[in-house]
Amino acid sequence: MVSGLRREWAGAIEVDVTVAGVAVRALAYPALTGRPRPGDRALLNAGALEMGLGTGGYALVVALPDRLPPDRDEPGHLVKARYTPLQACVLGADEQGSPHHEILREADDLDGMPVVVADLHSALPAVLAGARAEAGPVRAAYVMLDGGALPAWFSRTTAALRDAGWLAGTVTVGQSFGGDLEAVTLHTGLLAARHVLGAGLVVVAQGPGNLGTGTRWGFSGVAAGEAVNAVAVLGGRPVASLRISEADPRERHRGVSHHSLTSYGRVALARADVVLPDLPGEFGARVTAAAEPLAARHTLVRVSVAGLADVLRACPVPLSTMGRGLDEDLAYFLAAAAAGRHAATLLTKP
Repeated sequence: MVSGLRREWAGAIEVDVTVAGVAVRALAYPALTGRPRPGDRALLNAGALEMGLGTGGYALVVALPDRLPPDRDEPGHLVKARYTPLQACVLGADEQGSPHHEILREADDLDGMPVVVADLHSALPAVLAGARAEAGPVRAAYVMLDGGALPAWFSRTTAALRDAGWLAGTVTVGQSFGGDLEAVTLHTGLLAARHVLGAGLVVVAQGPGNLGTGTRWGFSGVAAGEAVNAVAVLGGRPVASLRISEADPRERHRGVSHHSLTSYGRVALARADVVLPDLPGEFGARVTAAAEPLAARHTLVRVSVAGLADVLRACPVPLSTMGRGLDEDLAYFLAAAAAGRHAATLLTKP
């Protein structure tokens, strides 16, 4: 039973639900479930909550069975989360019937636009902070891959960045949905960001959350390497943001994460600018040594991190990665901000 409403942001409502006398915090997406009200019965999926996965501590509202949402009466025939009970039908920017179809039918080039590719969603605000530190206000877009959360509505970060004027919009691609624009593939998502949203800079990363198995190939962030290839195929300028950590308890993610080494070193076949943050001391030397093999395939670009810590502290959204804040894992955020700083030096006019 829904006992109360909490925070609300674009596409999502946080609610209190009582289950067998126990209070549970849940998240509803009104476009899928209808808008919850106190007193509503709610069907919940609590699997991730019970497993302790990193979903923000939420159960997810599947339906309000006594008050179903109205039948969809909108254009669009792209089905996302296909053949699941919660599949959503959306209007794709690239499909027939879209006002943008004519633009995207002919679009085939990113015109040298810099595109920062990152492993984790948490890099997004740091990349934008670094870009803005270098070039001032930048018309930026986020292209969200489907390796993490599928609904863009789950991200309070993207909603807040949009409200702050840091994002012109989000494009959800593949099986992800809920962006300002929808697209079938990463390729049309990139083209929509450039030619529909008018972005001069794009950040590509999976939605909140990610999946890893501790194996070389079994992690959702492997898509970062494929994203480098897509950017290059479309005539963009791929900028690879390294996943770096000085605080992660898992050795495979200390220094330069094996995710970055595999994605950029094995999967990315096109050349990218791999941004090497100029970190001091023994840890900086460790990062440099770990990244050196990537020079066989990519251009390593050393970028100063001077002043970026202060820029990150002024970010309009809280910074957190894998449960660690800015001061707990500063190197991670500096690496992402350095990628944004470098990308801003490559800006072209949209």
